[in-house]
Amino acid sequence: MNKDLINHQSICVLVPTYNNERTLKRVIDGVLKYTSNIIIINDGATDTTANILEPYLHLEIITIVDNTGKGHALRQGFKKATALGYDYAITIDSDGQHFPEDIPVFVTALHTSENKNLLLIGARNMEQAGVPGKSSFGNKFSNFWFWFETGIKLTDTQSGFRLYPLKAIEKLKLYTNKFELEIEVIVKAAWNDVEVKNIPIQILYDKNERVSHFRPFKDFTRISILNTCLVLLTIFYVKPRDLFRKLKKKGIKRFFVEDFLGSNDSSSKKALSISLGVFIGLSPFWGFHTITVIFSAIFLKLNKAIAFAFSNVSLPPFIPFILYASFKLGEYILGLHHEFTIETFQNNFNIADHLKTYIVGSFALAASCATISGLLGFIFFSIFEKKKISLQNG
Repeated sequence: MNKDLINHQSICVLVPTYNNERTLKRVIDGVLKYTSNIIIINDGATDTTANILEPYLHLEIITIVDNTGKGHALRQGFKKATALGYDYAITIDSDGQHFPEDIPVFVTALHTSENKNLLLIGARNMEQAGVPGKSSFGNKFSNFWFWFETGIKLTDTQSGFRLYPLKAIEKLKLYTNKFELEIEVIVKAAWNDVEVKNIPIQILYDKNERVSHFRPFKDFTRISILNTCLVLLTIFYVKPRDLFRKLKKKGIKRFFVEDFLGSNDSSSKKALSISLGVFIGLSPFWGFHTITVIFSAIFLKLNKAIAFAFSNVSLPPFIPFILYASFKLGEYILGLHHEFTIETFQNNFNIADHLKTYIVGSFALAASCATISGLLGFIFFSIFEKKKISLQNG
């Protein structure tokens, strides 16, 4: 690879390191074959790292006195790279598992991509011999939650061999300092319209050389807490925000035509999405309708926009009528009779006194309305599709 290509694209390489004395020199020398735009972050190493770095004082070296975690080291590296005027940073682990020979893979991928607002993650072959079982499991776990939080399917979300767009990263509000930062940064980058994708890389797990500082219990707990926060943000902020932005950008009429009528989903899938939204919206999951409908739509692979829109059938002005209908239907199913009217629900009705009646009636109402709305939706979409095809053929 021509070194000028790295300089032309304003790329540097970040090497965060902590007590990797057996592999650090080999990694640095390997990177130097491709570029001298290197920033080494010594994250409070207590081994011979300082001595190993003495011949490389001509490079940019950040020394952190006390070990603060890989996430903090990367954030310091990003700041330094931005201050030095670089546009992109390739991060490579110093434990010897990554091959510097793969640096051209990232550089070429960026060079040939039309979208330069790009974050590349090296995809490891997690099935090859020598890959620890816990690493493979952790990666699958991380991949699932990244997909849930962003809608993007990746094969590897935990690899530390990456290319970051520094201008986009600079705009993100990052809070974590340990291994979980590598999850936080790609999720938030995706939320902010950065294209996140995998490219294949080589991997080496040498038990005799590699020193892993990942603490299974502590770090897995941190990652789980982070994912919990990100999932909540996805459901209560990101998904509604994206839907609102699309509505605002297109307008209600265009949004309805393109996202409801013009979606590539089949008529049956759209109808099922309506049914799901209505069912959740009328169900007794008050306060959890949004999280339930989005999670269900993703899990069932239905149209999230349609399901979310129809889940709002339980708007505040309609709640008394929905409660009343639920109780009356529950009464009918259970063979009970209570003296209350619609006015009761608008004044001093205590739902706890008739909880069983309400729950039975609520699910019955949700199921019946979901079935009817789904059938009507299927008929409507089928007619629309036929008209659309006839116009195209005519």
